[in-house]
Amino acid sequence: MEAELISAIAIIIFLIIFSGFFSGSETGLTATSASSIHKMSKEGNERASLVEKLLSDPESLIGAILLGNNLVNILASAMATYIFIELFGELGVVYATFAMTALVLIFAEVMPKTYAISNPERVALRVAPIINVFVRILSPVVRLIRIIAWRTLRLMGVKAEQNQRVLSPHDEIRGAIDLQAHEGGIFKEHKDMLAGILDLDEISLEDVMIHRKNVETINFEDNIEDILQQIISSPYTRLPMWENNQDNVIGVIHAKDILRITKKNGGIVTHDTLREIAIDPWFVPETTSLREQLKMFLDKKAHFAIVVDEYGALMGIISLEDILEEIVGEIADEHDQHYSEVIVLNTGDILVDGSTPLRDLNRQFNWKLSDEEATTIAGYIIDHAEIIPLPGQSYTVDGFTLEVMKRKRNQITQIKIKPPSSTLY
Repeated sequence: MEAELISAIAIIIFLIIFSGFFSGSETGLTATSASSIHKMSKEGNERASLVEKLLSDPESLIGAILLGNNLVNILASAMATYIFIELFGELGVVYATFAMTALVLIFAEVMPKTYAISNPERVALRVAPIINVFVRILSPVVRLIRIIAWRTLRLMGVKAEQNQRVLSPHDEIRGAIDLQAHEGGIFKEHKDMLAGILDLDEISLEDVMIHRKNVETINFEDNIEDILQQIISSPYTRLPMWENNQDNVIGVIHAKDILRITKKNGGIVTHDTLREIAIDPWFVPETTSLREQLKMFLDKKAHFAIVVDEYGALMGIISLEDILEEIVGEIADEHDQHYSEVIVLNTGDILVDGSTPLRDLNRQFNWKLSDEEATTIAGYIIDHAEIIPLPGQSYTVDGFTLEVMKRKRNQITQIKIKPPSSTLY
């Protein structure tokens, strides 16, 4: 009898160790960095390739681990119950319950999972060959269990599709970036740049273009001396040129072309000369995404395009620099003219131009003002007020108090923003 007890205890210890192996393997494989494993796999690490293969079918992997873990835990508990009943009679069931709960919790769950979560890649690479064997052996049983689970869920009205992704790859990457930024793993500037790249598909040209109100253009019918003086005085190297009306853009004048033709013609430039050197305008719809436009810029080796609406009316201009600024932030030089200004007052309030883009404010102060219905802060307040407010009127939206400070005709030119007290910037 004593020999049987010793053998049973030895088997229980072995089963608890096995249970710890399954628990640690599950944590290590699911917590490991997929990008690091992929990199090692590309470098020729065979175990990393095996880990990638296992992670490619998470349901089979988790199913096999859970099945193995439950089998050894239940077997260990059954044997412990048998031993304690032999020793203490019916009361042994209670003793076995408490004893096995403590042993399994400490040695088969907490310890292996704590180690695995601290060294996920090391654990994943070490256990992958053994877990792969279990996945192959238990795959028929796991497949049967999955079928039973799916059909049971379907009877309950829950649709569970095989290999269904809850989050898109973009959402997963964005979540990882936000988490690392929150934990201090990356700087805010780096987070903004990475988020800007992910946002290129979601932002259209109308959100970042220079609006026609702020576009400097050349009137082809002006005096040639006035046109040349405008080109010389302008901070821009490319200027759209129109004739008859501003929507009729006939070309784009490049300052360098003016210099070349002036030297070539001995300083003489005429309207015909302007037509000759004007670059054919490139018109793009305002609904084009930034990623599409960036690709077109690269394909055409161009830097500048005219943005039009569905009726062909001039809405603004877009340049390669405007798109790059959505990724790296404001790119300024000594010739730039700024149409918006942000001033942080001593009171904590913020004074901004009405033309300030919401995206710029969100990026600068880490706010979450919705830019779905409006592009600028002036448009944001008009959208919520449903009128064009007068100076002195204020509105509270999502905890932000927006007060109109200045208005010019129908345009709100200056707004004071009082952010929520909990907002840090």
